[in-house]
Amino acid sequence: LVKKDAVGRPESLLIISVSGLVRYQLGKGVMYMASQATNIAVVGGTDADHAKIDIILKKYEGQKGSLIPILQDTQDLYNYLPRKALEYIAEQTGNPISAIYGVVTFYSQFHLNPRGRNIVRVCQGTACHVRGGKTILETMEKALGVKAGHTTDDARFTLETIACLGACGMAPVMQINGETHGRLTPEIIPEILAKYK
Repeated sequence: LVKKDAVGRPESLLIISVSGLVRYQLGKGVMYMASQATNIAVVGGTDADHAKIDIILKKYEGQKGSLIPILQDTQDLYNYLPRKALEYIAEQTGNPISAIYGVVTFYSQFHLNPRGRNIVRVCQGTACHVRGGKTILETMEKALGVKAGHTTDDARFTLETIACLGACGMAPVMQINGETHGRLTPEIIPEILAKYK
C-alpha cells in the first residue's frame, strides 16, 4: 500500500513483517526500521527494488564512510550486488559508479554475480593440498557440475576455493555455509551435499 506525493512518487509505504504491519515514511520524514531486514517484504512502490534500497540508504543517511555498510546490506538483500542496484546507489549517494565498483572489486566479501543458497569453500592450503585437497575440489566440481567460482543452474550451490580455512589438523577440509567438514574423502562428498537443500 503506497501513499504518493503530488508528483506520484512514493511518500510512504506499508511493510509487512513477521510481527505485524509497520508504516515506513520515505523522503524527509522519520523512518521506522524493522529489527531484521531479512524478515520484511516491501509491498508497493513505483519500483520495489528501489524502495528496498531506499530503506537501506535511509538507515545510513548522513553517516560518513557508510558506503561499505550500504553495500553489505544490499548484498544481504539480493545475495550479490546486481548492477542496477549499484547504479541506483551511485545515483542516490552521489558517488561515481566507478568509485563504487572500485570498492566492490577491491573487497573479496562483495560479489557481482548471483550466488547459490549454499556457499561451498574447498580449502587449497598447503596441508589440504598434500592430503588430497585437489582431489576433493575435482570431486566437488564433478558432483555439482560446475567449476570453482561458479554457481549451479538451480542456484543451490556456489563453489569457491579458499587459501586456508585454519583447520589444518582436519585436512582436507571444506566449509558449507560456515560449517566445517574435515578428513574428507571423495566417497563421503555425496552424503555431505545431500544435507544442504
